[in-house]
Amino acid sequence: MSAAKALFSATVIAAHGRHYLAQAGDQKLQCVTRGKKTDVAVGDLVNLLSTSANQAVIESISERSTLLYRSDQYKSKLLAANLTQLFIVVATEPAFSDDLISRALVASEAAGIRAHIVLNKIDVTASLARTRERIAVYARLGYPVHEVSAQAAPEHAVATLLPILRGESTILIGQSGMGKSSLINLIIPDADIAVREISAALDTGKHTTTFTRLYQIEGGTSIIDSPGFQEFGLYHLSEGMLERAFREFAPCLGQCKFYNCHHLNEPACAVLDAVQSGTIAPHRHALYRQLVHESSQVLY
Repeated sequence: MSAAKALFSATVIAAHGRHYLAQAGDQKLQCVTRGKKTDVAVGDLVNLLSTSANQAVIESISERSTLLYRSDQYKSKLLAANLTQLFIVVATEPAFSDDLISRALVASEAAGIRAHIVLNKIDVTASLARTRERIAVYARLGYPVHEVSAQAAPEHAVATLLPILRGESTILIGQSGMGKSSLINLIIPDADIAVREISAALDTGKHTTTFTRLYQIEGGTSIIDSPGFQEFGLYHLSEGMLERAFREFAPCLGQCKFYNCHHLNEPACAVLDAVQSGTIAPHRHALYRQLVHESSQVLY
């Protein structure tokens, strides 16, 4: 292979369908995969073969340290690779989904990614006490909660979040309306410009919110913004993976009467006993039950 055709490494910074944008140093390249492969994720370190000045083919994907994805009964949706952190952004208003938070936390545990909860819009005081009460459920499980207001106290928001982001690869997820884009724009002042450049490169036109994108800032820091979504399917997680992804189950595992206990209806189940005593929140066990059911429905 000639030097001109040598493989080189790049980081995938955006994905839209089967079209990708990768960054190698200061250069951004439009990329495609060979054949119909769609197993590339934002954050992947890939090996490219240049085909023109700003285009390349993805020849291979380097081994990932982590992979976050969601799945339904029929297919999987890759969110990002090589993450170290997940920020779940919620707000005092509009209302957020506890189901989505819990599912994202389960996904992060299963993938080996640290999770944080960011409570935005704390200046909306009418809803603050009730929102804090809902978030306290997750704080008691040991998940860090960071309170900010991107609009009313932008400097405090940056001072709170930037130290936690430095040196990490972090994805921000959340439902639409939680203020995720406002936080991104505070932390990365040129984010809007970057989105326009990426959108033009991927030829997505006005549909700038439909793709995941990665921003690289100084100190080896990567921040990934994802489109808002309402559902977080976890059909790909087996029953064994699920029981270990609920961190409050940990003291109970191995303590049940039956070694192959499913923690659903079995007698002398340590998990069910903990639910009865209030050690495990009933809604968390209800989610576990639902996820076990979903994992048995997979068709692909």
